[in-house]
Amino acid sequence: MSYRNRLGLLLIIDSTIVLMAIYVSHFFLNTEFVIFSMPVLLVSSVALLVSHHVFALWFKLYRKAWEYASIGELVTIFKAITLSVIITAIIQIIIFQDLYIRTLLVTWTLHFLLIGGSRFSWRIYRDLFVKRDDTRQRTLVVGAGSAGTMVVRQLLQNRAADLNPVAFIDDDEKKHRLEIMGVPVVAGVDKLEETVNELDIQNVVIAIPSLSKVELNKIFSECSKTKAKTKILPMIEDLMTGKVSVSNFRDVEVEDLLGREPVKLDMSSIAESITNRVILVTGAGGSIGSEICRQVSKFNPAKLVLLGHGENSIYNIELELRSIYQGQVTIETEIADVQDRHKMFAIIDKHQPDVVYHAAAHKHVPLMERNPEEAVKNNIIGTKNIAEAANVFKVQTFVMVSTDKAVNPTSVMGATKRLAEMLVQHMDTVSDNTRFVAVRFGNVLGSRGSVIPLFKKQIQAGGPVTVTHPDMVRYFMTIPEASRLVIQAGALAQGGEIFVLDMGEPVKIVDLAKNLIKLSGYSVDDIGIKFSGIRPGEKMFEELLGKDEVHDEQIWPKIYVGKTATLYIGEINEIIDTYYMLNIEDLRNRLLSLGNKEVAKKEAISV
Repeated sequence: MSYRNRLGLLLIIDSTIVLMAIYVSHFFLNTEFVIFSMPVLLVSSVALLVSHHVFALWFKLYRKAWEYASIGELVTIFKAITLSVIITAIIQIIIFQDLYIRTLLVTWTLHFLLIGGSRFSWRIYRDLFVKRDDTRQRTLVVGAGSAGTMVVRQLLQNRAADLNPVAFIDDDEKKHRLEIMGVPVVAGVDKLEETVNELDIQNVVIAIPSLSKVELNKIFSECSKTKAKTKILPMIEDLMTGKVSVSNFRDVEVEDLLGREPVKLDMSSIAESITNRVILVTGAGGSIGSEICRQVSKFNPAKLVLLGHGENSIYNIELELRSIYQGQVTIETEIADVQDRHKMFAIIDKHQPDVVYHAAAHKHVPLMERNPEEAVKNNIIGTKNIAEAANVFKVQTFVMVSTDKAVNPTSVMGATKRLAEMLVQHMDTVSDNTRFVAVRFGNVLGSRGSVIPLFKKQIQAGGPVTVTHPDMVRYFMTIPEASRLVIQAGALAQGGEIFVLDMGEPVKIVDLAKNLIKLSGYSVDDIGIKFSGIRPGEKMFEELLGKDEVHDEQIWPKIYVGKTATLYIGEINEIIDTYYMLNIEDLRNRLLSLGNKEVAKKEAISV
């Protein structure tokens, strides 16, 4: 029905109801009357009819979709009818110096019942007689609060939705066995698996936007025991303001299941260290380097220099940043290798950066085991080149990205990063111009070469997912979180520190694989998990700080700083001078020996 036809129909219905209400009420109170000989009745009828339509237009009663009517629409009807009756009473007093209050009260009652009934009959007809699509997927909503109620209302009203809510799950026992919009609250989260099986649930929607990461992990662990797909609702503010609808449900991501809340940053100190400054990022095309560029750009640096060896990756991040910050941030690119000492000095001299974030490195453990000389060239010599250039040209802050594998290293990659940390700390002791610091964190979810992209490829190929060992554990963080930690370290730097994030409890790799299989819509039985054995250089668990490095106090919530260890600069320079003359095995042994020298020294002293 068009709006014009709908409006005409409603005007006829409402006019009939208004006249019927006032005449019937008068008849109830006075059974003997002649309509056209009663001026009070005629004036009151005209006044009520006109005022009703005026307030109906004012409150937009003729624009509402009554098949979706709820309490809000009922309140609007109450306001329009009450005001129209009040106007009629005022006119009676003005013209006739009298108020027929009993007639008006009965009129108001009939008026409200008939108008409300006519509107809500559309909703009742739709709910009772419009055939629902039985092919919609049976859905369990976790959370019977305001967000869960809004989700169910949208799903019930939207016939095009694919999801059909059949039950709530909520830990509040006071809500159990109640019904919300006809949907029962059946049990708590501990009964989720049983409920899914009993009600043949195909989808679970977690509708608790304020849920902490720990609580979400708990709920998802229950969901993962079932074959139902799990989705989550975004922030309640977005739902209430209309930014989010049913179609905005998102899948639970692996990042949601880290079991801890993201680290909050000191935005004011970061802004002070970046805004209107010249920032240079090495390895700017990599996972961490590119995200550092994205985060830094938000603080409006005067210039951002993207330095990287791979032209395609640098081109991609440059294109992305220019599309967002065109005219706000000056973006320049440098295609160069940190191993090229002359080029590093030339670039630092050319741009005169205030802050350097050094994210260029080789990071793949098995590859570096087979190519230790490349790890030396990139991770040690490359770091030495860019750090010394920063010192010569008086860069204010130099931040090196390191790894938890640098603690008691068992791999070439970890050993070279540990030696690079020593170089950076040594530079801080000899520099009068630059603050040199390092930032150490664990595995980064979704970064190039990490387990998540590998697992996803294996799942897409039908499996199995390969895990090295059932008991292997790692610390994990997201790419944005890792990048923010690097930027925060630069803002907090005094010089010589190794910053470490409190990353909560380590996560079993096999549990990560199981969660990812589940999030991809499969069961572990469908895909399978194969244990391939620990690879050369790998440890069963990683550490973020060695025992001799630990400071007990946090310098910022969840951020620690390690103590300065002994710096074996002479031995590091000897490796730099002789690495190309050693065979692979000898070089590997030299790197591991020096990377663990501090540990061996401590053990010898204790003996």
